[in-house]
Amino acid sequence: MCLIYLRSFNHSIKMFRVLIVGAGPTGALLANALRQELQQKVTIVMWDKSRGTGGRMSTSRSPDDPNCIADLGAQYLTVTPEYASQHSRYYKDLTEAGLIQPLSGKIEGIKEKYVNPETKNYVTPKGISSIVKHFIQKSGASVQFEHHLSRVDIQEESMGKPKLSVSATTASQTDSGYDAVVLTMPVPQILKQQGVTRHCLEKDKTLLADLEAVQYSSRFALGLFYPPGVVIDVPYVGKYVEGNPCIRWVSVDNEKRGIDGQTHGTSLVVHTSVPFGIKHIDIPKPDVQPIIMKHLDDIIPNLPEPSSIKCVGWRYSQVSKPLAGAPGHVTIAEQPSYLLLAAGDGFSHSNFDGCIVSAESTLTRLLEFYKKTSQL
Repeated sequence: MCLIYLRSFNHSIKMFRVLIVGAGPTGALLANALRQELQQKVTIVMWDKSRGTGGRMSTSRSPDDPNCIADLGAQYLTVTPEYASQHSRYYKDLTEAGLIQPLSGKIEGIKEKYVNPETKNYVTPKGISSIVKHFIQKSGASVQFEHHLSRVDIQEESMGKPKLSVSATTASQTDSGYDAVVLTMPVPQILKQQGVTRHCLEKDKTLLADLEAVQYSSRFALGLFYPPGVVIDVPYVGKYVEGNPCIRWVSVDNEKRGIDGQTHGTSLVVHTSVPFGIKHIDIPKPDVQPIIMKHLDDIIPNLPEPSSIKCVGWRYSQVSKPLAGAPGHVTIAEQPSYLLLAAGDGFSHSNFDGCIVSAESTLTRLLEFYKKTSQL
């Protein structure tokens, strides 16, 4: 990679080129933090295999009405007093941007051990993915969708300083010249990577074993979309279901987010239980959807016919067992001229604050590396 220099006041600034793989919450938070710290000294590129941002903070739109949306991943943000203090700047930013507001509707079925009057729950009027979009937009990152990473390789440079190159499953999707690459996808997907990732993990058997021990739950989510004016007559905005062999959560999603269904349409969200998800995750979604709908009729009988239904299978839904020690990130490969890291909630814990913890930990590591390389 040719070194790019910006000349200002007779000073030369070396550009730090970083690729973040995964346009979910950890990737978005990291990109924003990098931009805040390094300003115009960093070029940030993001790859994501999907067609949009959000990752497991996913929001879907009705194919019949773009104003009718449903959160099919994370449902709301639960913030403990500890994290409300430690991460106050993030929640202040999101509140001032109008992206989060206190959850005001009734949630049924929350277990007593999870009830804390000092813990706050927030919903997202524009959908949970709006949080991820917000931080990516602030970062100024160049986002490349439908780029499914397959390998990271070492690229020999003519100046004698090797960098990292990346390839996607589509042969034409390649890029090179990166000082640092950060993998933020679920750990099992990191373990499938080839090139330098596989080579380093095969040499570090301890790290490989620790990564293989990380565990995720699996589940399905349904989004039922209705035209404006349809009313789902239940006494809650969300409910944790007990005793059903299939369904664990139902939510009148627009009401949960404080949105009037009379003008924006009504949406209903269903999440299956983890045991059901694990048992059925390899079954095609068209075959699973009728099973879920049958159980939904037991919970909310005589539902109106939706205008459309979307079914999503989350093979890696929530982290049930993070990396030992929850370090926030790990270093896969490091040389004086390049750095390969892995991060995400699999290295901390599975909620938005866990993603913040991972992003901040990874930022510290990247800044340490940048300082070293800037002195070379």
